[in-house]
Formats: sequence, structure tokens, C-alpha cells
Amino acid sequence: MKYLDEFSDPALAAKLIDQIKSATTQRWAIMEVCGGQTHSIIRHGIDQLLPDEIEMIHGPGCPVCVTPLEVIDKALDIAARPDVIFCSFGDMLRVPGSGQDLFGIKSRGGDVRVVYSPLDALTIAIDNPDKQVVFFGIGFETTAPANAMTVYQARRQNITNFTLLASHVLVPPAISAIMESPTCRVQAFLAAGHVCSVMGTEEYPSLCERYRVPIVVTGFEPLDILEGIRRTVLQLETGSHELDNAYQRAVRAEGNPAAKTMLTDVFEVTDRNWRGIGPIPGSGWRLSPRYREFDAEYRFAVTDIHTTEPKQCRSGEVLQGLLKPHECEAFGTTCTPRNPLGATMVSSEGACAAYYQYRRLEVTHA
Repeated sequence: MKYLDEFSDPALAAKLIDQIKSATTQRWAIMEVCGGQTHSIIRHGIDQLLPDEIEMIHGPGCPVCVTPLEVIDKALDIAARPDVIFCSFGDMLRVPGSGQDLFGIKSRGGDVRVVYSPLDALTIAIDNPDKQVVFFGIGFETTAPANAMTVYQARRQNITNFTLLASHVLVPPAISAIMESPTCRVQAFLAAGHVCSVMGTEEYPSLCERYRVPIVVTGFEPLDILEGIRRTVLQLETGSHELDNAYQRAVRAEGNPAAKTMLTDVFEVTDRNWRGIGPIPGSGWRLSPRYREFDAEYRFAVTDIHTTEPKQCRSGEVLQGLLKPHECEAFGTTCTPRNPLGATMVSSEGACAAYYQYRRLEVTHA
């Protein structure tokens, strides 16, 4: 109960809010990079408790949301094949592709299964040697080690009917892309604590210096986020731009060396296309040549599938912090969790889903 009680204490939250208000003398725009932080901010009304001068911008920190449409279409192509058992986490099943989603494939007889770990998919492959088993591996640096370990084990155990459809993206290049955008309004970042628990914080000081922005690593409970905002405001008000680790109970500067070694062995850095944002150089991982035989894109020959993003969904603007979800004309009308136009409305970490779930339904457009 420690983190439910101590890190949600309303009296301590009130003190932190008072300290933030006392320190704030001008307007500041702070982006939280992680979708989990976005949901915590909206669920607990943290953005509404802050002084009016502070704007929280919801960044592209939802891995489901930034998975490009062409990767979803590749998944749909593979999942529809009769010799395939397609495994995925549950929040991918309702993400729309060009014409359908994984639930649609499943309803028409496709063998699409929800698993809770990529190792579950490996077990399914062992139990079904006559089928090709594919795991849909998406996410930031947080989920990548488990996917890397699964591929490593498949190779080690010679499980030849298992492959990974990988769409991993990396946070530091995304921060660079955001800061270099001509429409950027971000003046500081709350970095994702779980990402830094894996990768450490070594890449962030150079970003602080290059773009002259504070980056504060923080967790996901209400007091974690408020403390992160407090430290960020103090830096902004004094003109500082440094890395500050406010999540030391989980994050070390060096990260997790064993996980990083596994990632270096199994993956290699590649350019990635981000849904609604576009290509970001060096912002993703793909399987290295040593493990290419376990790459579903190559085994099923779907590398040439390319798709244009639909214009009616404005999730790209939401992911870049240019638009709040309820400012979109489709929000809550033609776009709902039951009938989504984009992934930000159905992902458990999507900003549109958070606004819809916690009733932030004010329509500000004409």
C-alpha cells in the first residue's frame, strides 16, 4: 500500500502545489513524455490544480499511439493468414488499420490471441509446431528487453516457428525532433521514469545543453509528478537547463546493465516512422542481422507495405502537443473508444482516451 497511500497523500500534494504556485512568476509549457504520466495527470486533475501560468503538454509517450499505420497494416496482413497464430497485448486489438483492426481479423476466424508476456507467445510456439507464431512487439525502451530476451531464447532453443513483428521507438531522438520542430512550444520535459530505469540517464544531459531545456526524470504517482513539476519550475524560473533525477528510488544513472547488454545484442538502431509525426532518424530498434530469421517482416515479406495516414484523425497534432484532445472536432462524436479514428482514443496510455475516460469533454472549437 506504500505507493497508493504515501505517494497519493492529499496533504503532501497540497504542499507541493503551494510550493509550485509560490515559485511560478511567468508562463511555462512543460511536456510529460510518458502516456502513463498523462493518464495520472488527467485522472487526478493535476493540470487543473496547477497555477494558470503552467501548461502541461501531452507528448508522444504512448507506444501504441505512435506505432505507424503501415506497421498496423503489416500486422493485419500477417494475422489474417491461416497458418499464423498472432499474439499481442490487448490494447493493440482495437487500434485501427487502413480498413480494419485485429478484432476484425479475429471475428472472421483469424487466430489472434491476447498474451501478457512475449514469453507466453514463445510457449504457444512450442505447443503449436505446425503454426507460425508471431508476437507484436511494440513500445519504448521499457518493453524492449523482454522482447529481446524472447528472441534470444527462441534462437537459443531453436524454436523456428516464432517471429517478432517489432516496432520499438526511442525517447531521446523524439525529444530532439520535438525541440527542432518549427511549431515547438515546449520549454521543459518530464522524462519517463520506467524508460530511464532501463536505459539510465546518460543521454539526457547533452539534450539539456543542446536545447537549453530542463529535463526532470519522474515517476507516475501524483506526488511523483508534482515533485517533478516543482523541480522543473525551479529550473525554469532560474534559467537552468539540467538533468534532474527525481525518481531515484527506481532510476540509476547507468540504468540496467544486463538489459542494455541484451538490447545491444538483439537489436540495432534504425530510423522509425512515428504515427502522426513522421520519420525520426535513429529513433527505433529493429532486429540485428544476427537475429534476422526471427523478424516477421522478412519472414512474411511485408517490408514493402506503406500506408498514408488518414487526414480526418488529428492524433498527430495531439502527440506533438499542438492540440488538446477535446479541441479536435471528432473527439467524442465521430471518434470514440468504440469507434476510434486513431490509436490515441483506444490505447490505455493515449491522451484522447484519458480525456474521454475522465470526462474532459469540454468542446472549445467552434
